[in-house]
Amino acid sequence: MATSLPSPAKSKQQQANSREGSPRLTKRFKPVTVQDIRQAGPDHQVVSVCGGRGSYRKTPCPPCPWVRENAGEFPAEAFVHSAGTAYDMSDRKFACHESGATRPATCAGFLLRGADHNLAVRLARLHGASFHDVKDDGRELFDSYREMAEANGVSPSDPALKHCR
Repeated sequence: MATSLPSPAKSKQQQANSREGSPRLTKRFKPVTVQDIRQAGPDHQVVSVCGGRGSYRKTPCPPCPWVRENAGEFPAEAFVHSAGTAYDMSDRKFACHESGATRPATCAGFLLRGADHNLAVRLARLHGASFHDVKDDGRELFDSYREMAEANGVSPSDPALKHCR
């Protein structure tokens, strides 16, 4: 993979601020590694990754599951697999499904509605990420992970939702 070197004319702060989605985060990042891939119905899968630059989406993608009008687009099983992202102090972030496993990015809907108690997001904020540029683009989002999962067919009594906010 070819890499480009930063322009020597830019200050280190300018270089850090120019990184898409990760202003003032640490200079070195662990490479993205796939932790787990789980099937969620015949046409979907949930990919768990760790590491990476800390990229994030600034607006929900067109089929974002956090957008109310998209309820039913993904199988309930996908929400069962991803429920851990909504647990208090979770170290897993809800990723945008369109970003894939090779260039993962945190979901904008998650940052807007589901990340307040997420340890990984809280640590990113401590390291300078503000996510102030994340907007809903006027689309109505679910208020919580639990509400989103239930609207997509997960039973309110499902054990995966027990610790969700």
